[in-house]
Amino acid sequence: MSKKVPVYVISGFLGSGKTTVLLHMLEHFKNEGLKPGIILNELGDENVENHLFQGERVVELLNGCICCTIQDDLKSTLDQYVGEKVDVLIIEGTGVANPLEIKDVLLTPMYMEHFELQSMISLVDASHYLEYQSFFNSSKEIRGLLKEQVTSAHLLVLNKMDLVSEKELIKVESKLADELEDHIPVYRTSYGEVPLEILLEKRMQMREVRVEKHGEGAGHDQDSHHHHHHHIEAVKVAFSEPVNRVVLEKQLKKLSKQVVRSKGIVRLDETPGLYEFQYAASTLVLNKIEKSDVNPTIILIGKNIDDKKVEGFCEALRGE
Repeated sequence: MSKKVPVYVISGFLGSGKTTVLLHMLEHFKNEGLKPGIILNELGDENVENHLFQGERVVELLNGCICCTIQDDLKSTLDQYVGEKVDVLIIEGTGVANPLEIKDVLLTPMYMEHFELQSMISLVDASHYLEYQSFFNSSKEIRGLLKEQVTSAHLLVLNKMDLVSEKELIKVESKLADELEDHIPVYRTSYGEVPLEILLEKRMQMREVRVEKHGEGAGHDQDSHHHHHHHIEAVKVAFSEPVNRVVLEKQLKKLSKQVVRSKGIVRLDETPGLYEFQYAASTLVLNKIEKSDVNPTIILIGKNIDDKKVEGFCEALRGE
């Protein structure tokens, strides 16, 4: 199989500096002789910044945000990039996009075969963050969206530091600390200036665990022994046997200390066909899919996921 395309997702509220960071990354990739692909999303019917990307391979998703009205367009755009030679892909969501939904698409089994998420980079405008958090100056929807953009980050860029006082900065950082997990790095800057080694660091680990029946011949891909405990990871498990939906939900709950999210495609023992499943907040949702040429796969997303527990999880699904 050909090498997977590395993907970077840039998010952040309106005016936070996303495009500046994207252009910085784009210049680097071109200087390195790499061919980048870009997916830009705008709320209106025209991208007023398209002049900044003349001569580049850019797909514009207009009249909506990736996470809701045009998520299908994101999938069809990724389908285009499956058949096209690009060395790296950058996705910039609108200022009102929930990046968790973008990650959700990238961690779908069919896209994991072709793309490898490197990092979710979120920008925060330090000069307006407190205003957006205010009950008097913003809506519940905006506050919720800002939280999603912050909590989804593998790297948080606190931008426009030149526009805030020291007193205000302390308040901003205190508010962010309440939202962020301890292991998420925060880079403080102005004008979107972030060193490339920080922007391009791979912060989302993805590995495969191969589990045979009764644990015989269990193995991992060549990189799976590298455990980056400060990073979020996605573990992919091929699982072709039919499963019981009650057992699946029960076993996912048992993994809840390490696994915060799970998804995939499975066969059910009670009915023929393939089912896509989503698991979050201790709730399992299944939907039948029409495709028959997709390999059943379970994807576990979390931190410090122990391979032995994954093997035990699979054995329990088999009723062993």
